Amino acid sequence: MVYGKLRMKITFRIWLLIIFIVLSAISIFGIPPIAFEKGLLVDTVEQNSDIFDQGLRSGMKIISINDVPVNTLADYATALGPVSNLEENQTIKVTIVTETLEIINLFDKSLIDDISVKELARSRIKTGLDLQGGSRALIKADVPLTIEQLNDLIAVSEQRLNVYGLSDVKFFKVITSEQENVMGIEIAGSSPEDLEELIAKQGHFEAKIGNETVFVGGDKDITHVGRTGTDAYISECYPVQEGEACNFQFVIFLSEEAAQRHADITDELTFEGAYLSEQLDFYIDGQLTSSLNIGADLKGSVATQIQISGSGTGLTTQEAIENAEQEMKQLQTILITGSLPFQLEIIKIDKISPNLGEEFTRQILIAGLFAILAVSIVIFIRYRKVKISLALVTVSLSEVLIILGAASLIGWNLDLPSIAGIIAAIGTGIDSQIIILDEALDKRESIAQRIKKALFIIVTAFTTTFVALIPLTGLLGFMGIGAASAGLLKGFAVTTLIGITTGVLISRPAFADIAKQLE
Repeated sequence: MVYGKLRMKITFRIWLLIIFIVLSAISIFGIPPIAFEKGLLVDTVEQNSDIFDQGLRSGMKIISINDVPVNTLADYATALGPVSNLEENQTIKVTIVTETLEIINLFDKSLIDDISVKELARSRIKTGLDLQGGSRALIKADVPLTIEQLNDLIAVSEQRLNVYGLSDVKFFKVITSEQENVMGIEIAGSSPEDLEELIAKQGHFEAKIGNETVFVGGDKDITHVGRTGTDAYISECYPVQEGEACNFQFVIFLSEEAAQRHADITDELTFEGAYLSEQLDFYIDGQLTSSLNIGADLKGSVATQIQISGSGTGLTTQEAIENAEQEMKQLQTILITGSLPFQLEIIKIDKISPNLGEEFTRQILIAGLFAILAVSIVIFIRYRKVKISLALVTVSLSEVLIILGAASLIGWNLDLPSIAGIIAAIGTGIDSQIIILDEALDKRESIAQRIKKALFIIVTAFTTTFVALIPLTGLLGFMGIGAASAGLLKGFAVTTLIGITTGVLISRPAFADIAKQLE
């Protein structure tokens, strides 16, 4: 391959760098690129609303409203303009087309408040609370908490919220001006209403026969909850009036005490055909969720194995299966963690605007580009070769692309410390490239020996940095190291580690091969 007067041999290492650049671009933008997708994403839909009853759900993509394509929030506001101008008790025909559904119905002005939408992501890069906005809340218990109790509350809450698949949830401890220990929680991309709804789910589980409690959630009464294989599965799906419904079943094992309570209570029941006179009722937060008939053979029996069942519904079989699986996971989590040990009260809840983060990010990126440009100018002044400066800039930018591609692939949420980590990785990369250039242009030894010496220095520096940053990721938390991993430094550490690792394995060797040919 020829570039001007330079005949560049594309070595295996350079090909490897090119392949990773292409794969990173695919990881960020997808195939076909998601930047070209049309429509708006439904963020939330008010339950018990007309549009919810018509089948619109969060996560759907609205393509058009009344035959008007909607690709921006301005398009959406224009399309719903006639609805916003309605008087009280007036309705208007609205046609909403999604990828899988066409809704045609009469709606009143409440439709505006029943739906919230957001523009589609133009890349797969996920951002944290400080960049995309979200919600932050301070929560206190109904009784004063010790630090140990606060730690327990945070641990249970983390386990609870993980089941909802939330990608960027952070918990932290706060001591108020009244010296109260309270829990702080931040969720990226969530509205205050969503956060409030999640916190309100206390998750108190009870299994009752009549008015007597047989067992409750938590490890006191439940020794094991089946979650895989034949212990937990979707048993059947069938049509219902609203669409489709699917039943789920999973097995739990009771402690000897709970099993004995079951035996004592059922021993007092009478026979009614093949079943006993009472059912086993399941309550979550005081609401009856399901009831099971108790077989006549279980009267007075110390049964340690109980089968829990429930259902989920949806417009399609696939949606019903997904909802049933979600319901099952939530119930399993409640049974495993038990009831939250305290009643919770939200003392403060705020919406975090992304504007400050966006402006700061823009300034950081501009500063980073100017830094690379300034370094390139210095390199040109030092070596008097444009192609060396171009090679350095190209490899540095490729490292940024690879870092972003890796972050997109693993679903890492980029926050402001993560961006600082990217800049730090660029800095170490430029340092390494200057070392390679200096050694490559030194004529006192063979080129192979000089590059080998440069790579030894680079690998040594990489090892030192890698070992220093690992504790900040929390990976050594089991050794009591990495207490700071829950704080601001985790994002910095992760992105820096991705940058220096891909650099030392991919881009530095490729740049060394380029430097050999620039000698």
